[in-house]
Amino acid sequence: MSELTLLEVHDDVAVITLNNPPVNALSSLVVEAVIARANEVATDDSVQSIVLIGAGSTFSAGADISEFEKFRTADGQEGNMLHNAINLVEALPKPVVAAIHGTALGGGLELALGCHYRLADASAKIGLPEVKLGLIPGAMGTQRLPRLCGITKAAEICATGEMVGAPEAAEAGIIDAIYDTDLLKAALAAARRLAATGQPLRRTSEINDQFGDRKQNAAALDALKQVITKKARGQLAPLRATEAVEMSATVSFAEGVHREREIFAECLKSDQSKGLIHIFFGERAVGKVPGISKETPRRPVKRAAVVGAGTMGGGITMCYLNTGIPVVLKEVDHAQLEAGLERIRHNYGVSVERGKMTEQDVEQRMSLITPTTDYSLLGDADIIVEAVFENMELKKRVFSELDEVARPGAILASNTSTLDIDQIASATNRPESVIGHHFFSPANVMKLLEIVRGRASGEDVIATSMDLARRLRKVGVFVGNCFGFVGNRMFWPYLREAQFVLEEGVRVEQVDQAHFEFGMAMGPHAVGDLAGLDVTWRINQEMCDTIPKGMRLPLVADKLYEMGRYGQKTTAGWYRYEGRSAISDPIVEDLIQKTAEGAGIVRREISDDEILERTMYAMVNEGALILQEGIALRSVDIDIVFVHGYGFPAWRGGPMQYADTVGLKKVHDRICEFEEEHGFWWKPAPLLTELAETGGRFRDWTAAR
Repeated sequence: MSELTLLEVHDDVAVITLNNPPVNALSSLVVEAVIARANEVATDDSVQSIVLIGAGSTFSAGADISEFEKFRTADGQEGNMLHNAINLVEALPKPVVAAIHGTALGGGLELALGCHYRLADASAKIGLPEVKLGLIPGAMGTQRLPRLCGITKAAEICATGEMVGAPEAAEAGIIDAIYDTDLLKAALAAARRLAATGQPLRRTSEINDQFGDRKQNAAALDALKQVITKKARGQLAPLRATEAVEMSATVSFAEGVHREREIFAECLKSDQSKGLIHIFFGERAVGKVPGISKETPRRPVKRAAVVGAGTMGGGITMCYLNTGIPVVLKEVDHAQLEAGLERIRHNYGVSVERGKMTEQDVEQRMSLITPTTDYSLLGDADIIVEAVFENMELKKRVFSELDEVARPGAILASNTSTLDIDQIASATNRPESVIGHHFFSPANVMKLLEIVRGRASGEDVIATSMDLARRLRKVGVFVGNCFGFVGNRMFWPYLREAQFVLEEGVRVEQVDQAHFEFGMAMGPHAVGDLAGLDVTWRINQEMCDTIPKGMRLPLVADKLYEMGRYGQKTTAGWYRYEGRSAISDPIVEDLIQKTAEGAGIVRREISDDEILERTMYAMVNEGALILQEGIALRSVDIDIVFVHGYGFPAWRGGPMQYADTVGLKKVHDRICEFEEEHGFWWKPAPLLTELAETGGRFRDWTAAR
């Protein structure tokens, strides 16, 4: 207990310090310690008031997620240990002041709401982010918060999960005072003042005059629900959180707490919460690479170079600039170089318009770029990232030239999205320094970075790359070397089936709408138009040799390419475009129908369920092969790739977690039906067959290594 909470008495004020670094998570042991400390100071006659504060850089980031189901009371009675701690703090007969610095999130804020007074430093932030895990606040936050700031503000905080700065929280009535000076000193003074007044303590659970006008609340909540329905498409928790907050004004505190607990338990058992928690822990798990530890040497990265100033090269350059790393940006001629610089400046300009940056910020970042058409200026870079067209011969030529100018020890990274890293490395005399850094477009926005190991890639290069991903604010996922790696290898069968169902009778917009309603950020054909059908065509040319003989191939996409319909960039692809607006195009529907007739394909009605089964299960089956081959270390690595790289809904947990949720026996049996109906390319992966027969799950499977 003494390690998890500290107790000091300053004259007549007891200071209880949460001491569970790095974020003072409220584990069951910490909560037990808080209860013990509260009981201790309650009976100490020398203590007249209490300050609750966090050690280190933050108050508390909330409950320990891994212990959500461990907060039951020891005697098994219906209850919750964190509830008990908060109620005990609120019931103390002596004033309790919460001193908030850093963040007070989730259970940390709920604990602060149980205190009689809350003060914070100006940079502190508060929030109830449980909806981001498919949950609602579960320690009375939906009932105490609206008693301080009103129904509408509380619902917004609970339903969005976004953090609120101290000034805004003070204006709303959640924080009582903000101090720019020594926070502990201010809290001690506030605690003494409260004790000296002798006035009744203000217990949040007893406040019933802040709910506001019921009619106005109803209108505001209706508007909020419309926003939530659009932004949190398909998710249950945000609306359930709003429901719990709304209830606080119509039932007693005790009844509201009871109902909040029921809703929390329902959400915790849901597939959505399981999926989001799976992704939460997955983002931490993917950073663990066998053979790589803190002791593994790293190479310094203080200067970078990027070859290619196109869309990808410009976005990658911005990633480095945003971290303060200077970049030498190389292009073949001055015209393309100027176009690339203008594109970067334009992207930063959008951030300025949105209030996320200042013009001074833009100039500071742009000053870190050294534009050049000369390879010799790349010689001082610690890492050189190649971002040229997806063509093996071109990439090998670039790496051969880089090998001539790069300094010894420089990392040579390829942004290839599909091509063999070993072949690329063979163009150099330093294959141990070559690795794949597959950024996703737009690189300055997307969080995913596939880190592709070549056969000779050094452990120090891998370790440096994983660290660099975090430094660039990316989620780095370590993957093996094969055509398409993890993401694009699995995405190809997804796109294949999406196009097959078009040829078999489905309209383009039906396919995309089915996937949008499933939760995907965009439908497969809208994605193709955004990425560029010319890009897809080039990738298909590179992968021709990998396609089994006799396999059915999509026919329409190549015809769109031949027509010059590349997608948004040419205002026509699968759709016709007016600005960013996609419009169904009869030309495409006519092309699909004639292509199907020419190929002898019998067209029929296909349900949305079959559309989704064919695209999702094709992806899952390929994912099973990827696991079996060791291209991905864990199924959650695949899930992280698709959530952060392809817009797969996080609340479904990624494609492999989704398959686990459906049941692998059901997935396997359906794939067998597709194999019989469509062809050998649907043959179930041996791993999928094994797990289906044994009742296993992808998430529990570990290859013998």
